[in-house]
Amino acid sequence: MNWFWNALSYLGLSKKSARIIFLGLDNAGKTTLLHTLRDGRVIVHEPTRYPQADELVIGNIKFTTHDLGGHAAARRLWKQYFTGADGVVFIVDAVDRDRIPEAAEELESLMEDELLKGVPFVILGNKVDQKDALSEADLIQQLGLTDILTGKDGKPVEKGQRPVEVFMCSVFRRAGYAEGFRWLSNYLN
Repeated sequence: MNWFWNALSYLGLSKKSARIIFLGLDNAGKTTLLHTLRDGRVIVHEPTRYPQADELVIGNIKFTTHDLGGHAAARRLWKQYFTGADGVVFIVDAVDRDRIPEAAEELESLMEDELLKGVPFVILGNKVDQKDALSEADLIQQLGLTDILTGKDGKPVEKGQRPVEVFMCSVFRRAGYAEGFRWLSNYLN
């Protein structure tokens, strides 16, 4: 379990207790990321059919994740998991340009939900290792986030403002998402 302790420390989540929800459309990379964090290796998985939770306790650290799936039927159940969420990791397939509007609509709906009011959102633009991936600027614009991002420095936000930031990554290459988790850790109690 030392690899997991090291992974939590690297991601900025050591000495923290958090309930993090992994959301995004199907095929964005949620389950692959979750299993990469848990098992320390990248394996491509079947689409998530049912909500999955992983809770690991190491010493006094409790790290709970919920991978709720991203297909249309699963999205109807997301709301059941919002209560008590400390953070949202919203993963977007930066290559699937046809589905960016759908992802933007889902993200906007999540950010407007009262149960997630004030909960920090880290948006991971996944699959940047592929040549057709959107740039960070294009993804931000197409998701409608231009005016609400709070900065990658992780500094405290104004009272009433929700922390929101975008990080580009490649789960397959194990690159970029650690910065997003470190950013998120600044806003977890």
